[in-house]
Order: sequence, then structure tokens, then C-alpha cells
Amino acid sequence: STANAPEDDAPNRYSRTDRTTYGRYSRDSNSSGSSIPSNALEKRIEELERELAKERQENARLMKMTQDKEELIGKLKEEIDLLNR
Repeated sequence: STANAPEDDAPNRYSRTDRTTYGRYSRDSNSSGSSIPSNALEKRIEELERELAKERQENARLMKMTQDKEELIGKLKEEIDLLNR
């Protein structure tokens, strides 16, 4: 198990280096002024969050409709079985 220890450290070391490098580039791009101002990004995030809320509401509505229709189908199948008897 001691022979495997250096190999186990290698992925962690590289991932830390990658994160540091990524963080440095992210900070550099923000400090130098990106092409989109941060307030525009915040507005876009808010807009996307509103859209997401609407889509979730629509999804919930469609799920409810589906459940209602499945219940109706079940009741109709029972009625058909009774009529067939």
C-alpha cells in the first residue's frame, strides 16, 4: 500500500494546480474587464431565473394534467370492465 501512496497523491496535486490556474485566469479576465459588464450578467441571471421558475411552474401544471388523465383512464377502464361483464 505504501507503493501506491505516491500515485494516489498525483491526481490530487494536478487537480489543485488546475484549479489554481483556472482561478488565476478567471480573476485576470474579470480584472481586465470582460466584454459583458457584471450588471448585465446579473440581469441575465435574474431573467434566466424567472424563465426557470415559469418553466418549473409549467412542468408542474403538465404533471398534474398527466396524473388527472391517468386517473380518468383508470376509472374508464374499470367502467369498461363492468360493462363487459
